[in-house]
Amino acid sequence: MRKEGAILNAKIERVNKDIDKTKEKISEFQAKLRELEKQKTELENTEIVEAVRGMDIPMTDLPAILKALREQNGAPFTSGQLGPKSTNTEKEETEA
Repeated sequence: MRKEGAILNAKIERVNKDIDKTKEKISEFQAKLRELEKQKTELENTEIVEAVRGMDIPMTDLPAILKALREQNGAPFTSGQLGPKSTNTEKEETEA
């Protein structure tokens, strides 16, 4: 009976090690995902800035143009819409 208990105990230890390895990999992938999402946002922002600069629009006219585009697409315009979009990165980091 002791031998059987030792075998089960070894199996439990092996499963626990696999669980720990899996959790570590998940953590690594979550960090990689956050970095890739950050890179994507930076690239999108660069693309947007280049597109706007290429349109030769005076900076003073840009808010009115963006407001008109948002209203045309059915989205209401509120002050502060021109700033960066908020994210839940703090919440995501504390959950990870």
